[in-house]
Amino acid sequence: MKRSGAADLPLHGGHVPQWLASRMTALGPAIVEAVLVNYGHSALLSRLSDPFWFQALGSVMGMDWHSSGITTSVVGALKRGLNPRAHELGLYVCGGRGKHSRRTPDELRAIADRESLDGDSLVRASRLTAKVDNNAIADGFQIYLHSFFVSSSGEWTVVQQGMNTSSGLARRYHWHSADVRDFTDAPHTAIHGRPQGAIMNLVDHQALPAQNAILSIAAENPDRTLKELHRLVMPAHHEVRAADVDLKRLGAILAVSYERQFHDFASLLLQENLGPRTLQSLALVAEVVHGAPTRFRDPARFAFAHGGKDGHPFPVPLKIYDQSIDVLRTALDSARIGDTEKLDGFARLDKFVRQVENHIETEVDFHRLIEHEHQISPSLGGRTVFDGRKPRAAQPAPRQMSLFPDSPCT
Repeated sequence: MKRSGAADLPLHGGHVPQWLASRMTALGPAIVEAVLVNYGHSALLSRLSDPFWFQALGSVMGMDWHSSGITTSVVGALKRGLNPRAHELGLYVCGGRGKHSRRTPDELRAIADRESLDGDSLVRASRLTAKVDNNAIADGFQIYLHSFFVSSSGEWTVVQQGMNTSSGLARRYHWHSADVRDFTDAPHTAIHGRPQGAIMNLVDHQALPAQNAILSIAAENPDRTLKELHRLVMPAHHEVRAADVDLKRLGAILAVSYERQFHDFASLLLQENLGPRTLQSLALVAEVVHGAPTRFRDPARFAFAHGGKDGHPFPVPLKIYDQSIDVLRTALDSARIGDTEKLDGFARLDKFVRQVENHIETEVDFHRLIEHEHQISPSLGGRTVFDGRKPRAAQPAPRQMSLFPDSPCT
């Protein structure tokens, strides 16, 4: 049984503006398609069941790096972007928030008919995952979002989220069919939340005696129910702080992007003539596609690709975002007709960044980086949800500054 880790998700209101939602619908599915092309369906479903990878995916797509809105927005973007090509990609996204979650059984049966799968089994899995997390976990969280990712072979991942308005927190639950042997015996790949006291987990492997005892009581009193409590952690503060980021890994990304001796070679790997800011974003996108699970323990780092809609760590740079989509989409389109050179460049770029990471000694100047991103934001079409309907007018970019202490500009 694999448990993937934890993240604390503050409950945030608001909405995703159309200028960001449309871009998320382009970038998110492109990243998913890149994973499918390189690693296949099982690997993708495993990543979606990893809470840290899922959080990093939302961060690199320009959502707020830690809030509850990542779950809703990422699921929505993937469903909009992937389902029109689901039969071609062999991957379907069902469910969603509110009324969309209630349509999951019908959606699953339709997919089962199309792909010759066991629809009743898929519907049972959908209902049981929701019931376990809503009824067998006594944590005060009520499920309001249920999403079901299923491949054409019948393998699936569930990502669902509950809300606790009294604590101001949301909790996201991850399941993967490859890890589920028994819905009442440690079925989760992860449960997210903040530790707040003793835990009573009645679907934990060690809880079999408690399950049997409660079943005996239930036989005498049918009004009693089985409940469970489990909570995990992610920072509650909204801004991105240096402590939230692996500065050496971020430093390697910036060194490859801005240092001349690295930049030209990194750009060559992608076969593109890229500016440093675009290369910074694409290096983080490449890591989401190719990175090992251990590299997603600081999802805030991936917000340095395309910022966040609330301006943390900086406004979403629309020009860079659009270039990232264009480069990745071009690589995917070439791969579809047999030319994988551009798409393979993302794997080479990720490997190169890790090689640089192993050799650099200086961590990035975090505060100088934040200041620099805000300075260049107007020239990159930087935008937040607070800007109204029109993006800020572009301005000439300021003179390049060094992002490393005691290092000359390059």
